[in-house]
Amino acid sequence: KWTPPVDHHDTRGQYDPAFHSTNGINSVSLPALNWPIFSRHVIEASKELPDEWPFNLDMNSGKPLGLGWMQTTIGGGMRSTSATSYLGPEFIRRKNLHVLLHAQVSKLVGSNHANGKLTFAGVQFAQGGALFTAKAAKEIILSAGSVGTPGILLHSGIGDQRALTDLGISTLLDLPSVGRNATDHPVFGLGWTVNSNQTLDSISQNATRFDEAFAQWNRSHTGPFSAGRTTHLAWARLDSQLASNNFTDPSAGPNSPHIEVAFTPGQRAAPPGSHGVSAGIAILNPVSRGSVTINSSNPFDSPIIDAGFLQSDVDVFTGREAIKKVLKLFKAPTWRDYIIAPIEDLENLSDEELDEHIRNSASTAFHLIGTAAMSARDARYGVVDPDLVVKGASRLRIIDASVFPFVVSGHTQAATYAIAERGEFFPPLTDAKYRSNSYLVEI
Repeated sequence: KWTPPVDHHDTRGQYDPAFHSTNGINSVSLPALNWPIFSRHVIEASKELPDEWPFNLDMNSGKPLGLGWMQTTIGGGMRSTSATSYLGPEFIRRKNLHVLLHAQVSKLVGSNHANGKLTFAGVQFAQGGALFTAKAAKEIILSAGSVGTPGILLHSGIGDQRALTDLGISTLLDLPSVGRNATDHPVFGLGWTVNSNQTLDSISQNATRFDEAFAQWNRSHTGPFSAGRTTHLAWARLDSQLASNNFTDPSAGPNSPHIEVAFTPGQRAAPPGSHGVSAGIAILNPVSRGSVTINSSNPFDSPIIDAGFLQSDVDVFTGREAIKKVLKLFKAPTWRDYIIAPIEDLENLSDEELDEHIRNSASTAFHLIGTAAMSARDARYGVVDPDLVVKGASRLRIIDASVFPFVVSGHTQAATYAIAERGEFFPPLTDAKYRSNSYLVEI
């Protein structure tokens, strides 16, 4: 639901109310105007470079391309998450909902076969140093995420048979795709020092101001801690650049962005005593793939996460051209008396040096998906069918971001909520007689 920003500033021209509901359990809002000088320069740059960076009144309108104000799941100066909404007071009191804290599922147990399909009776989990078993009345739904879900499947004997055999785990269902297809958005940043002290650095570099801002948030949920670091986003395509180098367009179509740029009134790498701003760049359509695997039969050992970043030439090329495009944005006239100097001089680097910079600085956007990917029912690859049931199994479904076959060209939060809402209405949950029964869900 749309929620006014915590400072109640005039939001006309910052979003389009036509695309937002005032009902719902998750709050969406604009950031408070904590850094108006920086915001003014960002919006002015869009006006000065309208062909390259057109202003977008509302990037959640279904047409994301352009530059505009960031919308976040914040309400009343506090994060609005699945924990505060889907597990909020309205739902936590349900008789068929039981939440176990500090409990980690290790594997599925009680395997059997029914009608040629693998089934499980329940899950094993650890809590307080002891192991317990919970039995499922109807079905098991795994929602442990793109790291946790493949780990549970592998330790349960569902995965690549050769890899499981090497670890001494008996294979119950040979599904080589488990843990494969891991996809995430590589991110890296640009930064500049500025001649303004109205930045996040005024707080991060000053313990007194930090404590004051934190105390303000504790009192009233207002001030700098009432919003995230980023104030504006831009979504852009690199059509001409990709075409001129004979790359196939990796995006979903002409309205889908290739890159995201996050504008932040702060710079972690700013020298002490100075102030900076930054532009974080995300590659939204990565072709490279990684994996989430295990290295022992102990389900409590940490998994091996390989994001597989930048293995494809088109991913590196996209990152390089994104840097060039963003550097031009920060050459707009509005920045002339505001920016002092870049944190790193990337403008004079060769393409090869830019590629090396990207490889050395790229990190995760924490948008990992695809490790239990959905595929067609008769496909010889994938982990779940379109109804989210694990291939070759029965009474076992996966409802989390691991089922996405491709990463979305945006943030994964809303898409993950959508798959959860959609999964609720697959059989047998559509059958009224099941609604009062308990389902075992690993979160």
